[in-house]
Amino acid sequence: MFPDDADVKAVAEAMFDPFEYLVLRHKDGLLKTDFRQPLGKVSYHVPCHLRVQNIGQKTRELLQLIPDTTVVTVERCSGHDGTWGVKTEYYENSMKIGRPVFRQMAEPDPDYISSDCAIAARHIRQGMGASRAHKRHPLTLIRIAYGL
Repeated sequence: MFPDDADVKAVAEAMFDPFEYLVLRHKDGLLKTDFRQPLGKVSYHVPCHLRVQNIGQKTRELLQLIPDTTVVTVERCSGHDGTWGVKTEYYENSMKIGRPVFRQMAEPDPDYISSDCAIAARHIRQGMGASRAHKRHPLTLIRIAYGL
């Protein structure tokens, strides 16, 4: 918003996405990777806000470090769009837009579905219908993998 403000630049340069930070720590050899619990099959949705940040798929990269864990990545709009998807007048359209994502996320019969966007994940889980998959934020998946 204020590209020429030195204070704003300093803050922006010090900020990281959580998974961007964790992957950087891993590349520096500073991240413990003694994961105790495999996650099985994870359907991971890359949310819109991460796509526009241009940092790559750091969440997927970290999840793939967990032994005996398969990550299926879906990079497409879930149809939620903030509060739009919960408004009565847009709900049906929101579910229609999300259908391809719901199918792709359900296809591998995952143990977990996950997205860095909590509202997109809730929308996807709802759109998947009956499924054994648990909805968990990626940070929670890392906690589970560490056995915490």
